[in-house]
Amino acid sequence: MLAALLVVLGLVAAGCATVPGDSSVQVLRKVSDGAAPPAPPGPADGTNPLDLVRGFVYASGSSADRHGAARRFLAPEAAGWDDAASVTVLDEQFGTVPVATGTDSTTVRIRGTRIGMLSSTGAFEPDEAPVEADVTVVRRDGQWRIASLPEGVFVRLSDLRSNYRTIRVYFVDPARGRVVPDLRYLPAVPAKAQAAQAVDMLLGGPSPALAGSVTSRLLPTTGLHANVATAADGGLVVDLTRLGDLDDASRRQLAAQVVLTLSEINVGRVRLLVDGVPLLPATPDLTRSDVAALAADAADAAAPQQQPLVVSGGRVRKLGGDDSGTPIPGQTGNGAFDVAAAALTPDGSHQAVVSREGGRNRLIVGEGDRPLEVTDVTGSTLTRPTWTPGGTEVWTVVDGSTVARVITEAGAPPRRGTVDASALAALGGPITSLRMSRDGVRVAAVVGSRLVTASVARAADGSVTLRGARVLRPGDLGDVVAVDWRSTDTLVVASARNDRAVSLVSVDGLALDTVSGSNLTPPLRAVAASPNLPLLVADQGGVWSFSGGDLDTWRLVAGGMPDAVPFYPG
Repeated sequence: MLAALLVVLGLVAAGCATVPGDSSVQVLRKVSDGAAPPAPPGPADGTNPLDLVRGFVYASGSSADRHGAARRFLAPEAAGWDDAASVTVLDEQFGTVPVATGTDSTTVRIRGTRIGMLSSTGAFEPDEAPVEADVTVVRRDGQWRIASLPEGVFVRLSDLRSNYRTIRVYFVDPARGRVVPDLRYLPAVPAKAQAAQAVDMLLGGPSPALAGSVTSRLLPTTGLHANVATAADGGLVVDLTRLGDLDDASRRQLAAQVVLTLSEINVGRVRLLVDGVPLLPATPDLTRSDVAALAADAADAAAPQQQPLVVSGGRVRKLGGDDSGTPIPGQTGNGAFDVAAAALTPDGSHQAVVSREGGRNRLIVGEGDRPLEVTDVTGSTLTRPTWTPGGTEVWTVVDGSTVARVITEAGAPPRRGTVDASALAALGGPITSLRMSRDGVRVAAVVGSRLVTASVARAADGSVTLRGARVLRPGDLGDVVAVDWRSTDTLVVASARNDRAVSLVSVDGLALDTVSGSNLTPPLRAVAASPNLPLLVADQGGVWSFSGGDLDTWRLVAGGMPDAVPFYPG
């Protein structure tokens, strides 16, 4: 666990650039990078029905040879088992219990907790619920074998992560024209099939979690003109057909989609063709560096690492260093406003604060060194503001129910925009935290003390809707108090629980790792994160920082701040 967290927290010296797509989320992937573990053995002689079914579930984690390891547990009459029908991901603890027993036939029930489902396109859909399935076991030549079973496979989470690799499949954010990642899961073997499978995932379009929020330069009718293959010079040839008319910008976006996706499986060079002709004639062979600037997190990577900040005592203050606790220059630090929370864009060009005004709170925004401007967003409570990429919008939640969006344009006063957040409201409970993802196509929220994600869908008329709300790991992540984005597809969650105060969670909820709670005093109140920088949390005594290291403990960076709310620009 310690080794994983050390990599997760990526102890990169401040000021080092982050390569787009090379963020800390990759280390959260405890899946194979191409070499699966040895296939599980078949059933041992004399195995009883209950252990036989349990061994079958263990073996189902290996998808090689159409789940060949699991098929060794089957009787001949079950040879038609459709293993491709579905993949149900189970929690680690599951039971096999007898339902009906006989001398040569018995029914065994698999009973456990479903975490979610893996779709045919490799996307994980969280859906936590109890699950049961009955399996008929018969005695053949003195040995028990499975004669009848449901279609699809049941896979423990640990086995899925051991036998599949995580990749990011890229699609286009229509609002910004950049490509954004969509997590998928590929069988680790055979490795030679992974490139073709990755291209198939691209052709299949975005996962349900992002459908309607992102698009693709690959049309529904687009296919392969020839099979994905390796050229004699070692480059991977991807030849598409039925692509339609694309302008130069769209062609470059398509190139970024394909090349960045294939780089996830270590493809270094792609010859991208359309009906045998290079997509980009001037660059027939493309590498990751040719398209990296189109990745949504490229701006974060290029922005200089900035010092973390903290709101305490009504002012924005520096955090860490010799002048830690010193108010920053300007209105947010000189007492002009009674600041309760604040946010800053990655480049520091825009700021937003929640200002206390008697018994009310108001959102105030500003650009550069100009005086801050009040907005009409007020309420008894406002959540910590969160900026969209580029500093064009700032969001907050009013009184736990209304998601407010303020549009900031150069030379114009801030104006209110609407957000249809009914997908969050339908979950029930107050919205106590809301954070925009670093690529701008998702939000993470705390709704009724649960961790929730949703995608940001922008219509041509400028309206914005939050859609596809998903509750992530409710059984493991109870009493959530705050969330922030570690990267475009990793979340950091703070909870009031003593046993799991801080967690790292993949955006789809599949991967969940607990961060050491050493030195912290729950309940926590706030959390802040940024790529390749230490995690920050606030407990009752102040602000703590976690960078991993040999001691694997949290370090106090600001004590005596019971009201502290730390944050990073971004």
